Amino acid sequence: MEKTISHQLIKIAIVGPESTGKSTLAAALAHSFNTLWVKEFAREYCEQLKGECTLADELAIFYGQLKAEEKCIEDLMVLGNSPAILISDTTILNVKVWCEHVFGTAPEIVKQTCNARKYDLYFLMKDDIPWEEDPLRNFPNQRPYFFKVFQNELESRKENYFIIEGDFDNRIALAKKYLNNYIATLPL
Repeated sequence: MEKTISHQLIKIAIVGPESTGKSTLAAALAHSFNTLWVKEFAREYCEQLKGECTLADELAIFYGQLKAEEKCIEDLMVLGNSPAILISDTTILNVKVWCEHVFGTAPEIVKQTCNARKYDLYFLMKDDIPWEEDPLRNFPNQRPYFFKVFQNELESRKENYFIIEGDFDNRIALAKKYLNNYIATLPL
């Protein structure tokens, strides 16, 4: 009889305003925990846009982010690490937040999926590091506003989240500490 191995999946979501180090943190955590990370699909998608991002584009980003995450989960299961740790550089929650800000509302499928899709930990990136110019970033003066929007989203959903702040070394150290503490609470 072949022994079945059960793999526990820990899902980490990194969310927050633009230019707060989400991608840097995702890459650093993936390296530290020898795992994979889901890159921000919106960046790749928006680099190809010829005009302003439309609601249809946001839906494409929504589905692309979901597909990228599912592919990464499949790849993690093949690797066989236990626990398997998925690091997501942004999530579909970003699509909801941007749609509501830019278009006044988010499509119902985005809202429903955000309500249903859960992560074990959220790292909410504080807007306390310098803004870095990037042609894909739009709101340099609204980072405190978006920080509160994301915090309110996480609070209203009663999500398990930690604020990640300080310079990059501090951010990485905090996130590693919170993730290690979480892993330590898991049953063997």
